[in-house]
Amino acid sequence: ICASILSKKLAEGIDVLVLDVKFGRGAFMKEKARAKELALALVSAATAMGKPTRAVLTAMDEPLGRTVGNALEVAESIDCLKGRGPADTMAVTYALGEQMLLLAKVAATREDARRQLEVSITSGAALKKFRDLIAAQGGEARVAEEPARLPQAKNQVTLTAPRAGHVQEVDAMAVAVAALRLGAGRAKAEDKIDPAVGVGGLVKIGQQVEAGAPLCVIHANDERTLAEARSMLMEAIVIGDESAMPPTLIDETIG
Repeated sequence: ICASILSKKLAEGIDVLVLDVKFGRGAFMKEKARAKELALALVSAATAMGKPTRAVLTAMDEPLGRTVGNALEVAESIDCLKGRGPADTMAVTYALGEQMLLLAKVAATREDARRQLEVSITSGAALKKFRDLIAAQGGEARVAEEPARLPQAKNQVTLTAPRAGHVQEVDAMAVAVAALRLGAGRAKAEDKIDPAVGVGGLVKIGQQVEAGAPLCVIHANDERTLAEARSMLMEAIVIGDESAMPPTLIDETIG
């Protein structure tokens, strides 16, 4: 795993490296101890190659943000660059960004790093950089201001809560498998990805819902996979009577 991850990073000619190493149901490493073992190995190997490196351990028991799927996640990322992204996505992004600015000696303290990151968003500089990156790769840069230009699925079906209560679980792996079934990813190397499909508007753990309230919106281009994904998502999202605490996202920084 270290070789696979670091070979790509080092080949790019980077100066410093910050890694987001996830643990939990939706992560490759389910247990925090295994994720920490991986993080330590990555930091050690990269540092030995002369690249200052830090790893941030973050939880992945529920999906980060409120969308899963290619175009849906790009649209949500654009919202983040405009300062109105989901709170959990923004928290992880700021945590990683702070470490990058500190490691690169662009900021002297975490507070200074956070301020610089916030200014890049409020000033529009972050969105402009994203637009420049799209243009440099021959893409349609206008999508930064007009995310509706992104691919749209034919069917957008709301999954509603069968009862009132509190969201106890949003199983990240189960949601990912539902999105995969819709065509948002590849089960086999030769599979074709549909950039329009996925899951949007996901509820979060701890959220209170009424019977019939939206739990998520399924974006699908095929009726059969829509029905299968709907069944999967009904099991992935658990509602109970007891209030639930959202998971702690940012766990530990190594390096």
